[in-house]
Amino acid sequence: MTRTAHTFAYARPSSLTAAAAGQALNLETAGGLTPAGADAHPQFFAGFLSAPQAAARALLAVADVAAARYYRRTLPASLDPVVTGNGDRLRFESFSGCCGVYARLDVLPEGLRGADTGHGTTNVDVNNPLREALSRLSGDDPLHLRVGPDEMAVTTLDGPVVEKKVPLPERWLRGFAESQAVTTGFDLRAELTAAEATRFLRSLPRTAVGGGAASGALWVVPAGRTLRPTTRPVPGAVCLPGPERLAALQRVLRHATGLRVYGPAPAGAEPTASAWEVTLPGMRLTLTLSPEAARGFSGEGGVLEALATDAAAEDAELVSVLLAWEPRIDPADLAEQSGLPVDRVRAALTRLGTAGRVGYDIAEAAYFHRELPYDARRAERHNPRLVAARSLLAAGAVALGGPGTAQVTSGERRYQVRESGGALSCTCQWWADHRGRRGPCKHALATRMALRAAASAAPSASSAPSAASSASSSVSPAPSGAAR
Repeated sequence: MTRTAHTFAYARPSSLTAAAAGQALNLETAGGLTPAGADAHPQFFAGFLSAPQAAARALLAVADVAAARYYRRTLPASLDPVVTGNGDRLRFESFSGCCGVYARLDVLPEGLRGADTGHGTTNVDVNNPLREALSRLSGDDPLHLRVGPDEMAVTTLDGPVVEKKVPLPERWLRGFAESQAVTTGFDLRAELTAAEATRFLRSLPRTAVGGGAASGALWVVPAGRTLRPTTRPVPGAVCLPGPERLAALQRVLRHATGLRVYGPAPAGAEPTASAWEVTLPGMRLTLTLSPEAARGFSGEGGVLEALATDAAAEDAELVSVLLAWEPRIDPADLAEQSGLPVDRVRAALTRLGTAGRVGYDIAEAAYFHRELPYDARRAERHNPRLVAARSLLAAGAVALGGPGTAQVTSGERRYQVRESGGALSCTCQWWADHRGRRGPCKHALATRMALRAAASAAPSASSAPSAASSASSSVSPAPSGAAR
């Protein structure tokens, strides 16, 4: 796994301290991005939380996921959560070390009191002393939240005094984009009351069944006011892959007002991703689970088609200038502002997601603007299938045949790629194993690039033969006698 060294530089450790009016939760920020540009220690909020205990435990749940590995548990995992200020709310996000669980806490406008919320994205320090202090928080005393240094601290800082150096896997970066791409296809499948939600979640195992690295997928189906297990994905069923991965939700059950479950329509017996949202006073805590505990979001391949097209790159540049740290991004509004069709705007948003510049809120079925505080472009440059597909195309390994067909030479083998209903199939082992459920294989991806190159070259072939020749230099014609 490729890793890069990432340093979080904080002015001081985050803390929970006694204050004149209750408790003060001071979350210190590292370098981040704001509408004014890069900021070493941005401040997004200084005010009170409407539900102090619920907010403290929900923040701990997000930190639990950041510090956890649900697969290969012996490896270390610790990454400070990301916080985004969207003008009217705060969003705290994290990924598990194994990249299979995405957690997000949305503190909504009704959950914040006493101050405006800023705009921008940064990491926040969640250290062990802070976790212990938050765990002991009790009573209904007011809790003042400060995200970022106060004004006096800014004027007296000589530089960062607390640094955390952590290995940042490339797959963790890709996970943000892939989880977004997956959840855009989710629908609300079930909704439980607080009592039923508590009963159901407490019935789930907290560790893998049999003591193994991870348990398999379960299926649940709405039954009256609750969910009941089923042995197969019947109509209306929702996949619960690795139920022990919902353990972090246990922290907030006493404050829960309900549970919403999101997922795709079942398609066969294969496990699917799903999202589990606990509603809290003025907040939402959501855990999104990958289809298998041993299968991180980074390998799902849902964004590869968007990354493989130059048009999406150009559209993303245009759409990016229209983002304004909005808590809700409507593709139709962006289409009107940019002059692009809605489908191209959605492809552009997918591409922007690979750079960490947008996320997706399932509850509101809307994108939101954020800017992850690291070089997320590495996720595109180092995506194995995308890199391999571009190498195949550059080597002239793609031989286009009849309409929607191609032969791709990879090593000593040749693979047949065919298009049907807009989707590409391949004779390689990847396609045989996954049947498109985890995005295109490298051969299909290279073929898609070649087809687009040929299509763009065709209109100008008669008037600009040199351009057509240039396009054909990387797209070989089908060899004589090649299989169709």
